[in-house]
Amino acid sequence: MPIFHDPNGFSIKFFIQKDLPEEVQAELCETITSLGGRVETKVPRQGYILVQFGTAEESRLRLCWTSADRPDRYFVPYTYVEACKVAGMLLKQIFVENGAPMLMHIHPSIANVNARSALSQRIMHSGGDPNATAQSARIILADPNTDVFPHLVKTYQSEPGKYIESYLWVKKCVERGAVAFTPLVYKNPGGRRPGEERTHFTEEDEQNLANWIATKIPYKETGGRTGNRLYQQLCEQSADPEFAWVTRHTWQSWRERYKKNAVRLDRLIADIVDQTKPAQGEKGQYGYVRQPEEKQKKQRKKKVKPQESSFDDEFVVGSSKLEGMGMFSGVVPIEGLGEMQVANEMQQEPSGVMYKGTLVGSSSIQEPQAAEEEMDEEGSEWAVRVGNSPPPPWGKRRASGEPDGTADAKRSRPNEAPTPPQFEAKRQGVGDMHVVDQAIGQIAADFRFTVEEVQAYYDRCGEMERTRTRFQNMRALLAERFPDDA
Repeated sequence: MPIFHDPNGFSIKFFIQKDLPEEVQAELCETITSLGGRVETKVPRQGYILVQFGTAEESRLRLCWTSADRPDRYFVPYTYVEACKVAGMLLKQIFVENGAPMLMHIHPSIANVNARSALSQRIMHSGGDPNATAQSARIILADPNTDVFPHLVKTYQSEPGKYIESYLWVKKCVERGAVAFTPLVYKNPGGRRPGEERTHFTEEDEQNLANWIATKIPYKETGGRTGNRLYQQLCEQSADPEFAWVTRHTWQSWRERYKKNAVRLDRLIADIVDQTKPAQGEKGQYGYVRQPEEKQKKQRKKKVKPQESSFDDEFVVGSSKLEGMGMFSGVVPIEGLGEMQVANEMQQEPSGVMYKGTLVGSSSIQEPQAAEEEMDEEGSEWAVRVGNSPPPPWGKRRASGEPDGTADAKRSRPNEAPTPPQFEAKRQGVGDMHVVDQAIGQIAADFRFTVEEVQAYYDRCGEMERTRTRFQNMRALLAERFPDDA
């Protein structure tokens, strides 16, 4: 049976909007005819009007031909023909109510553009209007996998005639061929239903409750008998056959029973405690837990400060004797030399020997300053070359053989440090060397190593005997590994 045939076997009638492009109209006529339908030149009393939504002609046709007396006349987009061909059946106009399309709103939670477009086309092909706002729409379609969906349900659940549905709901309705909203289910609001009898407390219930409290909190002064957790733990014992009686009431009911009858139940609990005589804090009592294990404290290792090297307290510069280890600055009076100023701070050689910088007289520092001032005064009015006149004397190039008169004017820098005493002693002879330097030199000579190697190791360890033993072992090891072939 062709798609565009009604149950009686007659062809379904179609009317095409006149201002559609001619090629579109020609294609629609061909498709409708091939599927068993018939194209009418006038609006049929019963059938489909193919329009282009959003155009002025579509609005005019709806205004003129929409009537409650013609419930079988439907306005559908001209793509409806192709949709029926793809589906292989005539798509029913299920989203029509009282001759008007159902207003639907596609919520922004459906973010995929292609999904929104396909959903909109499916709604229009089934008679609905997907372009309504959230306020005017009867059905709001949203993504159930987002957090906004339950919020929408909660917001509009009390508003009659408005429904929140999943975007999959449209497909289910089309496949079912009818509109069916998600049903409402009854949720127990709590409380006892009218006519339902409550479970009354018996003497056995109170006795069981007193035994439980006497076991867990035998002494009331410890507190906790009106707390929630005590009775929650009681109901958690329902799986134990000995505690099958706890299922008769909820933990809230057990708690309220004790709270409202505390004076009477406390006497009953006290009698039980007098018989059992439990010690306070026994294992199993409420509120007592195992003492946590003590964690071993890690002892921090104290950092050993390196020993500060000691130096001699006396240093001799020239014929003067300077005492102390402080930094020398300012003026030091020395007999026969006048006021002398210490130019350099104390310096230390790698070997550990300290020496002092040169003592320079105050007059030697003032001389360069006076010379510079004199040069500034002379050079303030230098002659310049004017026109073709010969250049001034200062502008002439000096011959290569001409002596430089300024060479004599050069002065030695007053803050130049003298040769350290250690190296001066090495030049003067071994006899004037320090005892440590003599020992280092002797080790280097005995075992044929350089003085620098022995000096470097001694600076690290600080022990002369250890230094001698090391280089003695090194020489023995070299002799063993590389014997003399001669």
